[in-house]
Amino acid sequence: MSPDDRRDALPTSDAHPYLRAATAGLRHHTRTLTAQTSADESARPADRPHLDSLHAHLTALHRLLDQIAERTRPERPASGRHLATAHARLWQAADAVHAAFHLLPATVSGSSDCQPEQLPQGPHMLTICQRHLAASHAVRRKTTAADLAAPAS
Repeated sequence: MSPDDRRDALPTSDAHPYLRAATAGLRHHTRTLTAQTSADESARPADRPHLDSLHAHLTALHRLLDQIAERTRPERPASGRHLATAHARLWQAADAVHAAFHLLPATVSGSSDCQPEQLPQGPHMLTICQRHLAASHAVRRKTTAADLAAPAS
């Protein structure tokens, strides 16, 4: 860790231990995938459960960023706008992961169609679709189509 990293690092007693733990988990997962790719050129591509977990993480982060942006915007409008932009980009990432999920081969024939109206007790893939549908309703309430189409700044 460089001196600059130490200076910018949060104290270990920060108020967000679960968020730190989630970040550490993602870093560990990334290092593990990198090590597997380096050691074995025939590393397996992502599978549906992997993308489902990633989508769950993205939508949870999307929800958190939405709440933070809402609280920040009244006191700090400029920061709130940047957070709102990040919120829109996070939705785009979750949407792309959802689309990739449906392009992967299904374990059961005919189960790749998105059917969010069905109950979550059904096939595994319905969970991601219902989560995605719920997130899309939140996005439609707060984000315009122009916001989503705008290039990243």
